[in-house]
Amino acid sequence: MIADSSAPVRPLMPFWLAILTAASGGVALDTGFPDKGLWPVTFLGIALILISVIGRKALGALLIGLVGGFSFWGVHIFWLTLYLGPIPWLALAILQALFFAVGTALIGVVYGRASRVWPGTRIRLVMLPIVIAGLWTAREAITAVWPEGGFSWGRVVFSQSESPYASLVAWIGFSGVSFVMVWLVAFIVELVRTTDVLAKTRLLWAATAIVATLAVPAWYAPTEGSSRIAAVQGNTDASLFSQRAAGDVLSDQTAETLKIIDQKVDMVVWPENGSDLDPARSTLAAKQLDYLSEKMNAPFIVGTITNPSQNTYYNTSLLWKAGQGSVDHYDKRHPVPFAEYMPARAFFRAIVPDLVDLVTRDYSKGTTDTVFDVNGVIAGISICFDITDDAVARDMVHDGAQVILAQTNNADFGKTDENLQQLAIARLRAVETGRSVVNISTVGTSAIVAPDGSTIASIAPYEAGAMIADVPLATQNTPATLLGGGIELLVSGLGFAGLALCVHAGRGARRAQRKAPRAS
Repeated sequence: MIADSSAPVRPLMPFWLAILTAASGGVALDTGFPDKGLWPVTFLGIALILISVIGRKALGALLIGLVGGFSFWGVHIFWLTLYLGPIPWLALAILQALFFAVGTALIGVVYGRASRVWPGTRIRLVMLPIVIAGLWTAREAITAVWPEGGFSWGRVVFSQSESPYASLVAWIGFSGVSFVMVWLVAFIVELVRTTDVLAKTRLLWAATAIVATLAVPAWYAPTEGSSRIAAVQGNTDASLFSQRAAGDVLSDQTAETLKIIDQKVDMVVWPENGSDLDPARSTLAAKQLDYLSEKMNAPFIVGTITNPSQNTYYNTSLLWKAGQGSVDHYDKRHPVPFAEYMPARAFFRAIVPDLVDLVTRDYSKGTTDTVFDVNGVIAGISICFDITDDAVARDMVHDGAQVILAQTNNADFGKTDENLQQLAIARLRAVETGRSVVNISTVGTSAIVAPDGSTIASIAPYEAGAMIADVPLATQNTPATLLGGGIELLVSGLGFAGLALCVHAGRGARRAQRKAPRAS
């Protein structure tokens, strides 16, 4: 029996149950991320979101997506409440849920009209999952860069740092893996809905799809030599509202570095804000760095706050050499809105003045290149949120980075899963770029990650310590870095093209209904 392609698609469940299903889907999505880290559950979360909107009109799908999006984001970034309270968390969760809702509504439109655009079962099985996955990926890509530089957090690929799918990022990048994940789920969902194909055949096709997505061999990640790197975690409360005295962070970093003063290393890396005194303006900080660099006969890469001119601030990483001072610097490319600077300050102060005034200074966006030449080793520099930015990662590789130094300060988030989420992104970034990543935090979680995603060394979170390791260097591009944002544009374009076909088909059907003669 052949289904009528003009018949409306019926919802799979009552609206109230769809709302509950979407809410459960959002929680399931988060369960795949650290610290729970049950990566297969992410696929279940995607499935629950998709089946909840099948057969829904745009408004219904929008409401369902809003619930699903908020249940995901509300749980996923709950760490924001630790120091900032509920208002910033609620505002960001609602904003991201709105984007999620719009993306889900568009997916609902495609599900509702797909049978008109692709009336044949086989062509629909091919095209529908591609379009659904393309729209999901496009929504992730847009929110990663807009507004105010975007919030590239919570992409489904970030749940897969410990899964077999992690190796795929070296081939097709972050957006490519998000696309594959959603495509696989959408394909299986469509197989379940397809009743005019034998169950045994559908089971075979589903198994084939799963095996095909897992069968891609890992990128071999060629390396060329190594650099002996020390990374120091001082375990200082460097949070925004800490009551520490000026110089405490510097003192704790120095104390921990003195424990490895006799080690022979090529460079020493401190975290973001590793010196709370700018050595360009503080004689004390400059003398301490000079002493340490001279004794270890190694340059230091140190995070600090610089103030090169009145009312101009940068979150900066310095390349410091004994007797020479700062010989190079990197200013953070991606300062975080509402944390490192306040957009539309006057507007938001009128709404929540106490919270807005907590952001006492506005950091400027850096324009420096992304690498340091550390005695012949080209090191890519990433400060905290930079590690989530695809453009910054591509720039580091294009600038010749052989290793990535990811400096971060997670003290504002305490013992939450924020730092584990960030480490997962750093681990995937290592695989994507084929570069080792030295992820060093003020308080953890700190680790040196090899180009294949394995852990070379680590420091226990919320403990002072140092990592020293011979870190592999690399110069070859992975397929993902060669393709750049091409895959993201391709799959997003396929999603929007399929959506356009479905919208056009809907308009054509309405015109045909208006022209049809009415029964007398």
